[in-house]
Parts: sequence; C-alpha cells; structure tokens
Amino acid sequence: MIMMSSLNSEEDNVGDCKVIIIKYLAKMKAKESLLEIVNSIRVNKGLELLSDIKPSDNLRNDIGFTSFDLAELTVNIEDEFDVDIFADGLVNTVGEILEKLNK
Repeated sequence: MIMMSSLNSEEDNVGDCKVIIIKYLAKMKAKESLLEIVNSIRVNKGLELLSDIKPSDNLRNDIGFTSFDLAELTVNIEDEFDVDIFADGLVNTVGEILEKLNK
C-alpha cells in the first residue's frame, strides 16, 4: 500500500513538472513572438533591431514607440495571439503585455 501511494505521488510530481515546463515554454514563445513583432515595427521606423526585451522595458522610453507604433503593436498582437492588450486599459511595459498574453 505504501509503495502504491509513493508511486502515485511520484506520478503527480512528474505531472506537475510537465505543467510547469509547458507554461515556461509558452511564456518563452510569447516573448520571442513579441520580440519579432517589436522588431518588425522598429525596422519600419528605421531603428535597429533589439536582441532581447525585458519585462521592465517601457514601450515608449526604452523601445521608442509612439502612439502610432502602439496601435500597430496592438493590431499585430491581436493577429498573432487573438488578445487585445489594451482591453483593460493602458499597457506601458513589455511585462504587462506578457502578463496578458500568458493568462
């Protein structure tokens, strides 16, 4: 009886690990896709490509987006993820976008 309980506990732990890994991979995919979208907008503006984005990056101050760029960002994110990032109000940072994408 103890062995069976131990086996079930190990299976639960493996299942939990799988869920954590899947969530982590989804977050990484969202971040990579967001970086691609950000860079496509920056290229159109004649700005250099970013190699990385951080959750603390401000869309205006750090990324260099104007209100027109934010509109384009919103449309591109809706096309890619089917999520309206401004549905609940303003978004100012990469982290706030990633939060909405990973809900």
